[in-house]
Amino acid sequence: MYVSELSITPKYFEYDMMGIIYHSHYLEWFEAGRLKLTKDLGLSYFEMEQSGYISPVQEMKVEYKRGIRYGEEVLLRTWIKQNGGVKTEYAYEVLNGEGTLCVTGSSIHYVVRREDFKPVQFKKVFPEWYSAFEKASQS
Repeated sequence: MYVSELSITPKYFEYDMMGIIYHSHYLEWFEAGRLKLTKDLGLSYFEMEQSGYISPVQEMKVEYKRGIRYGEEVLLRTWIKQNGGVKTEYAYEVLNGEGTLCVTGSSIHYVVRREDFKPVQFKKVFPEWYSAFEKASQS
């Protein structure tokens, strides 16, 4: 299984008054992880969108295990947990600079036509994506 890694230096505004990353910023990091993963696989969400399709989030899960504290570096790991013909599930791990697992998460996405949000079969409309995702999700 291919795991994409993204190093993140948290910005000052991402912290809350307790000196830890505010919870909503993890969702932004997950999106950055998905973009990095697809880029690593030679794919582009921008090109998908230019062809009239988008991939909205259907479900997002986040489990907080330990806060990322001010000054800590972050490593975001992203991989394809499940690649179906219609939906894709991504998984995430956020580790601090010491390698401690701080946050885990997952997201489920469908591919839909931009014009009417009608779901399409990912496998049929984007066979190159589906193939790359299948290869990357193999253990």
